[in-house]
Formats: sequence, C-alpha cells, structure tokens
Amino acid sequence: MNPLLSHLQPYPFERLRQLFAGVTPNPAYRPISLGMGEPRHPTPAFIAQALVDGLPGLASYPLTAGEPRLRQACADWLQRRYAVAVDATSQVLPVNGSREALFAFAQTVIDPTRAGATVVCPNPFYQIYEGAALLAGAQVHYAPSDAARNFAVDWDSVPAAVWERTQLLFVCSPGNPTGAVMPLAEWEKLFALSDRYGFVIASDECYSEIYFRDEPPLGGLEAAQRLGRSDFRRLLAFTSLSKRSNVPGLRSGFVAGDAALVKAFLLYRTYHGSAMGPAVQNASIAAWSDEVHVQDNRALYREKFARVTPLLAAVMDVQLPDAGFYLWAQVPERLGLSDAEFARALYAQYNVTVLPGSYLAREAAGVNPGAQRVRMALVAETDECTEAATRIAQFIQSHSN
Repeated sequence: MNPLLSHLQPYPFERLRQLFAGVTPNPAYRPISLGMGEPRHPTPAFIAQALVDGLPGLASYPLTAGEPRLRQACADWLQRRYAVAVDATSQVLPVNGSREALFAFAQTVIDPTRAGATVVCPNPFYQIYEGAALLAGAQVHYAPSDAARNFAVDWDSVPAAVWERTQLLFVCSPGNPTGAVMPLAEWEKLFALSDRYGFVIASDECYSEIYFRDEPPLGGLEAAQRLGRSDFRRLLAFTSLSKRSNVPGLRSGFVAGDAALVKAFLLYRTYHGSAMGPAVQNASIAAWSDEVHVQDNRALYREKFARVTPLLAAVMDVQLPDAGFYLWAQVPERLGLSDAEFARALYAQYNVTVLPGSYLAREAAGVNPGAQRVRMALVAETDECTEAATRIAQFIQSHSN
C-alpha cells in the first residue's frame, strides 16, 4: 500500500460519527442536521430535463477536455459574473466537481523530489487540501485565520523560509467554514508572494454565488485582471455547480486561469480517466447558462439566514458571514464545554447535529483555531433551520442557569 495513506487523518464526519457513538438522541425531537454542507434546496427542473436530454450521448466516450460548447458556456459565465475574458479552448477545463479537481490538481503541481516540498493552506480549512498535499508527497503549513479581523487568514504569520519551499497555495474565498471573502488587497499580497517565490495558487470559489451583501464576492481571476495580471500566471480558479445550482449529485464544475496550468492539468486528467459524462455536460451547459435559478436560490439563503442568525446571536457569539451557507459560531464560555462536548450534548438532548470547529482545523503553535467553535450548515428548508436554531438557544439557556 502507498505509505502516504497512513498520513491521512479521519474525515470530519467520521470523527463526528465516532463522537456520537453510543448516544441515543432525545426521541421527543425529530432529527435536524446542520452538520454536513450538502445543498438541499430542490434541483431546478430544467437542469434535470437537460440531463435526461443528454442521455443519448452515453453511447460515446466523452473527451477529457469536454465539449466545446460546455467550455464556452463556462467562459461566458466568467464574462457575465466577473467581466473576465478567457479563451474557452486553452484556459477552461470542465471537472467532476471542485473537490475532485482540487485533489487532482495537487498531484499535477507538486514535485515531491524537491526537498521540503510544501503546501500552504488556511486553518481552519477544507480537508481535501491537506489530503491532496500529503498524498502528493508534500508537507502542509497551516496559516491561521484571525477572528479579530473577520476571520481573514493571517498570511503574514507564514515565515519566509516556508514560502521558499512552497509549491502550492490553497485559498478559499468565500471561506469554509468562516464565510470570509478575500479583498483585493489580500489578493495583491498573495500575487506578490507568488511572484517572489514561484508557487501556484489554487483558488477554491465553490461558495461564490451565495452571498448576503449587495456586491458579489471578488473572484481570483477578477482580482488578477484588476491588478494587471490578465495572463492569470500561476493562478487557477475552481468553481462548482453543487452549491450554485443545487446539484451536488451532478459532480460538475470547471477550472480556469493560467493556460500553461490548464494544459498540464488536462494531460494529467487524460491519464486519470476523469472525463465528464455527456449527459452531465448537457445539464451543466443549461445550468451555467441561466442566472434566474441562482438568484432564487440566493434569496432562499438570505431569508433563512435573516431568520436564524438573530435567534442564535441572542445566546452566542455568531454573525452573518460575508458569503457561503455556514454559521461559524463560538461556544459560550459560560457553558464550560468544549466544541466537541457541546455538539455531543446538543445531539443527545435536542437531536440537532452541528460540526465541532476543532475537527476542521489543525493544532499549530499549540493552538487549534477551530476550537470552541461549531460550524452550522443552513442547508435545510427555512422552517427546519429555524427550529434547529430555537433548540440550540434552548440548549444554551438551559445550561447557563
């Protein structure tokens, strides 16, 4: 077996399953899960129909590069969303969801024969970054987020000696789990570091279409263009239909950016056998070509967060994020519970599942930046999320007396 597999840590939901082992939740309450970030709004009917309409394509092997009309639909969306122009042939590549692509991209970029090969990622973070780095033969440096600065990642905490060994930087904006959006000044800092040290930036933007301000989140390619980097050198943006269009089972997204990176990634994927099926491509074209359903989806999340956030803010430190569908809430100190103890007791007494924040981070310099926080995914219908928030408030109040 590949010895690097032994370096992987259990996935957060496996740890959650172990945490709940032996617990029988209160049967007086129906189960409500805010644990997994799985979109649960209905899939638009026109996307499902496009999937059916594409079934005749099953008789043919698909191209790894995808159909030209899909690549063009992706490029057109980038133009509409970010006012960014890319070449659909050389700068866009369809992928089977951003998770698969993020992992595979690390295998393309990392050179494990170079001493001290390093990947830098935020902390807390999406665990695929870590697993991708470790299985590519690299070590991981975790850059903590700063709660005092709206959970912005503290890139200044990364020593120069680490940047010198860095081959790949993962960024996530809007962030998982914090919901923080990177401003232009932060991108400018990272581009300067990339120019100085030569590392590649992989920008995970799968939550970009769920936001609560009037101005949509800034994207990596958009930031590069504003800063005069229209060749998108050493930058690849990753996006997905799962959250935007409520199709997590479709496993569809695309990457775009530096043509040289796209070319290398296509070569890897040709051998990896990761071509997108024709029916999925047809449904993806339909989804990327329509914005009405995205606006409707965003309105549902805005209503949901507007109802839930005040209920929780009355009893714990939590605020509306910049974007995404998570609340990153602090466990009240007065309860005397760790984040894992909070999640376990809440599940037992009120049958509500939340994810301990420490499961989404790694200890660095003696501190786990996710400790004493919980992630709540507001993915269910509004009434269900509101009921969960009411139970959480009751739980906190009962333990505060």
